Amino acid sequence: MITPRTDHLIDLALEEDAGLGDVTSRAIFPPQHRSRGYIAAKQDCVICGLDVAARVFARVDSRLKVSLVAADGDRIKAGTRVLDVAGPTAALLTAERTALNFAQRLSGIATLSRTFADAVAGTGVRIVDTRKTLPGFRALEKYAVRCGGCFNHRSSLGEHVLIKDNHIAAAGSLTKAMQRCRAAAPHLARIEVETGTLAEVKEAVRAGADVILLDNMTPELIRRAVELIAGAALVEVSGGVRFDTLRSFALPGVNVISIGALTHSAVAVDLSLTVLAARGK
Repeated sequence: MITPRTDHLIDLALEEDAGLGDVTSRAIFPPQHRSRGYIAAKQDCVICGLDVAARVFARVDSRLKVSLVAADGDRIKAGTRVLDVAGPTAALLTAERTALNFAQRLSGIATLSRTFADAVAGTGVRIVDTRKTLPGFRALEKYAVRCGGCFNHRSSLGEHVLIKDNHIAAAGSLTKAMQRCRAAAPHLARIEVETGTLAEVKEAVRAGADVILLDNMTPELIRRAVELIAGAALVEVSGGVRFDTLRSFALPGVNVISIGALTHSAVAVDLSLTVLAARGK
């Protein structure tokens, strides 16, 4: 996941943390002082962001040499070593926090995504993310979702048509919004519409929606909505779905459940960098 945008994010993070230099490390360690270290997981997790962490070390000092011991998407036990690094001590310590910040955040998303993916295994339902991502980090966070075994919803407003409640309110009706989108959208674009009632579901089916989003409906209402749709459109469920209630929403006829929490509520994984005996004087 190393792209020009990733490098830009890394540079912003390094400027924020070390723009004025690392006065502590450079006071203690002369340029020739070298050390070895490793990053390890302090909890069971799905690891993610190792390439980004390696890039952080390289951006700080190209003499820092990194070896990845694990791969993004691996299930890791507490205590497992995932990355080795060696080189100038001051540079290694300057990069430490930024490298860990990226890897901890992305591993948290991948780990949470894995729990959701495992919970619906065998149902045929896909768990997808949303656009509730940290500004600037969307590509990385959606990559972490995939590493955890879930899937991505649209990555931007330009990817496909999704008519939401405010579009409908401003247009005057669901049907009017659908008609305008059908007339203007690219011929390959699917049109998805958000519904909150069974009456809106019926209207969406009549209007020819390709995907119907059932928003904040109970499992019982979802069953009735699926019967009304009767295979005429893909069915997405969103809103009010928690991990402890997930299976009750993974009903026959439901294709996708979108979960904003995969990105906006993931807790960072506990990773740490340990420096071994230093080399040099």
